[in-house]
Amino acid sequence: MSDNKITMTSSRPYLVRAFNEWILDNDCTPYIVVDAGIQGVQVPTEHVANGQIVLNVSPGAVRGLVVGNGALEFSARFGGVPMQVFIPLQAVMAIYAKENGEGMVFGSEPGSPDPDGTNDREGGRSSEGQDERPSGRPTLKVVK
Repeated sequence: MSDNKITMTSSRPYLVRAFNEWILDNDCTPYIVVDAGIQGVQVPTEHVANGQIVLNVSPGAVRGLVVGNGALEFSARFGGVPMQVFIPLQAVMAIYAKENGEGMVFGSEPGSPDPDGTNDREGGRSSEGQDERPSGRPTLKVVK
């Protein structure tokens, strides 16, 4: 056996695709939580709150959803205005079912947002806003 380490690609795109399919197969509505501060994120900024946006990615809400290995993209209407949405996958913080909160929170990969909403971009953790939680946000459960 070799001592060489095998570098694996990110598991996030595979998990996002799998959870999306699982949520849809169970007749639920898939929502994603996105860190809108990550470079390359193209979402409607008027709907961003506390640096995050929650998006319904069900087939009835979006058109042309593609979850590639590097990014998630689709077209949708926001307030009647059509928009092409582009989200690098490292900006996807969670995917869950609207109806029951079942899903997965991401953040364990290098360079990705932490599950609590703080980022480790400069090597240090930000403590501002850690205890603040917007009202009306669904809770997430860890699925094992």
